[in-house]
Amino acid sequence: MSLQSSIAPHSSVPFSIDTLLDVAGTYLPAQALEPIRQAYRFAEEAHEGMVRRSGEPYVMHPLAAALIVAEMHLDATTIVSALLHDVVEDTNVGLPEIRERFGASVAHIVDGVTKFEEIGRRQRNWADQQASTSDEQRKSRERAIKQQAENIKKMFMAMAEDPRVVLVKLADRLHNMRTLDALPAAKQQRIALETREIYAPLAGRLGMAQIKWELEDTAFRFLEPDAYKSLVSELATRGTQREDYIARVAEMLREELAQHGIYAEVKGRAKHLYSIYKKLVRSGESDISHIYDLFALRVLVGTITECYQVLGIVHAHWPPLPARIKDYIAMPKPNGYQSLHTTVICEEGRPTEVQIRTHEMHSMAEFGVATHWYYKEQGSAATLPTALTTWISMLRNWQDELTQNATDFVDTVKIDVFQDQVFVSSPKGDVFDLPAKSTPVDFAYRVHTELGHRCIGAKVNGIMVPLDYQLQNGDRVEILTTKTAHGPGRDWLNFVASASAREKIRQWFKRQHRDDNISRGRELVERELGRLEQRTLSTITSEMLTVVANALEFRTAEDLFAAVGYGAVSPQGVVMRLLPRDETQTTVLPTEAPRTKDAGAGHIQVMGVGDLLTRLAGCCQPAPGDQITGYITRNNGITVHRSACSRVLNERESARLVQVDWGRAVDNNKTLYNVSIIVRAWDRDGLLRDVSASVTEERVSIASAAVDAHPDGSAIIHLTLRINDIDQLSRVFMRIERVRNVYEVRRDGGQRSQTA
Repeated sequence: MSLQSSIAPHSSVPFSIDTLLDVAGTYLPAQALEPIRQAYRFAEEAHEGMVRRSGEPYVMHPLAAALIVAEMHLDATTIVSALLHDVVEDTNVGLPEIRERFGASVAHIVDGVTKFEEIGRRQRNWADQQASTSDEQRKSRERAIKQQAENIKKMFMAMAEDPRVVLVKLADRLHNMRTLDALPAAKQQRIALETREIYAPLAGRLGMAQIKWELEDTAFRFLEPDAYKSLVSELATRGTQREDYIARVAEMLREELAQHGIYAEVKGRAKHLYSIYKKLVRSGESDISHIYDLFALRVLVGTITECYQVLGIVHAHWPPLPARIKDYIAMPKPNGYQSLHTTVICEEGRPTEVQIRTHEMHSMAEFGVATHWYYKEQGSAATLPTALTTWISMLRNWQDELTQNATDFVDTVKIDVFQDQVFVSSPKGDVFDLPAKSTPVDFAYRVHTELGHRCIGAKVNGIMVPLDYQLQNGDRVEILTTKTAHGPGRDWLNFVASASAREKIRQWFKRQHRDDNISRGRELVERELGRLEQRTLSTITSEMLTVVANALEFRTAEDLFAAVGYGAVSPQGVVMRLLPRDETQTTVLPTEAPRTKDAGAGHIQVMGVGDLLTRLAGCCQPAPGDQITGYITRNNGITVHRSACSRVLNERESARLVQVDWGRAVDNNKTLYNVSIIVRAWDRDGLLRDVSASVTEERVSIASAAVDAHPDGSAIIHLTLRINDIDQLSRVFMRIERVRNVYEVRRDGGQRSQTA
């Protein structure tokens, strides 16, 4: 008997405790069902009189979560915990009573899930405070963020102790997402965004593909409704044609394998919506037919030997795309996933992905860590995948290394755990997973902190490479070292991809000479001020610098500059606090690229008076957050320039210059402003694509782009972005700076031929 894909799609058909017992009874012994029945009665009494927003009795929610857990074939302890997961949080029942009646394991899981709920509540409180404008409210908001980070850290530590805590929470979140329509639109957006950023990647890291896909697709429906509807419509149009094609090639492959004595289960694999959408966005394509694995076959066989035999037969029948062959059997993913992947040019010239795995590998691919408890119940091997236990150990190590700052821990988890990954090996053959775009430096610090500090060079596949070389799947990495730790280079922070390596580098510099860090920090802040064409540090009072330092919890401005110098605080974060800003606007990122809207100057006040004829100057393109000055034209009202614009600085008729400010927005729809920037880089294939992708990651639209390549190998990219304010522009700058070969990003200071 093997674990099969059995999570039922969301349905409005009523279910009851009998439904749960029927599902659990298919794989659990009869004596294990009685505790489940008792837990349901207990939950029903505890939640008596409580109703959900949909109007149904509240107990239906934990019952639905328990049914999802049972459909994953988890053990009886986890099902009982799912039934009781909201009892401590929402009723007068205490944890000691849970422990006494249902045991320590259930109490531990329920306690862990309750901590998850605490995280969610603090996130909601923090979101509600986004409109706060006073210093005290802002400080309160920052304290809430830090507390949230502490709780997320506790969450991952609880998961490291018993992953079943997370499995119950994922079931809880999955049912909440299935019933999200009952909530107001604002809550739908907040919960969907949290789901996509935290819970879906977490399900993926635990190897639970079915849960991950449904969470992502449901979040996609609420966060990008227009794109979702368009994609669903396009797939529906092609649906019958695609199904016929898959059925035809599946039968062809089935017959071909049978001729070679291999009797396999061959079926079509549906690509989930959000995955298709992400590939379209990354590739810049609008035609889904260009997605290689839109058409996919899955082949299930009995043994590993047969997996490789099938791969050979597939390649003999259809020509493969060489760069699209991946062997996750020899090199499993950290979550235990194993399979052979290949993309072949199939019938009618269509690229078609074929996945080949054993039935046991398929169980792990669909349910990941949940498979462990299923096989334990069946009396089979019950060890977690080695790569997964290694990852859990890594979480514990991070806790030790980053104890001084919970926010650093959360950043590390988000980057190192939830990003796309590459798999590389050491000279001894040990496999390591790293975030996408990792370098040999990231690898060195992943192996050991001391190895990172002693790193002076690297070989990849036996060939010397620069330290900023981006590692690829399957690379064999050898680190060259000195006998003693000489420490990292300051430029390493510009290209390392893993948060754990970044933190270890920062800690090294923090221990170095304070004066050097202060000087370096001043230089970085000065550079950021100049890049945004605002002003110099000499124009900012020491009192203002002290206020900003205190707001960031540093005693003096020198302490703040030292922190910038060793990388603990970004210069962009300091500059954003130094610049004047519209306190009525929040800096929360939109969940999708804003729709194009003509930038105007309707929110600008002239000498404190609004509703005067104003327009934004095309020569310097001011945006909210810039210091601005008005110029009285003869026939077109007042043109608004940045105060640093040469037209303003060189204006001889000073009487025509008037004081203006950005005033207050009169609606909730942020206006977009055209801002031109210059990106200087060493030219390479894909440079413009990668720069554009980094802008898109910040949910910013590109109005125009042009590239000038030079004989010396350098390139200048001119981009016109449509941004909300200077805060957003600074974040875009940080993104672009991380692109390989980019060495300078700044606003375009060139003056155009337009008149004031």
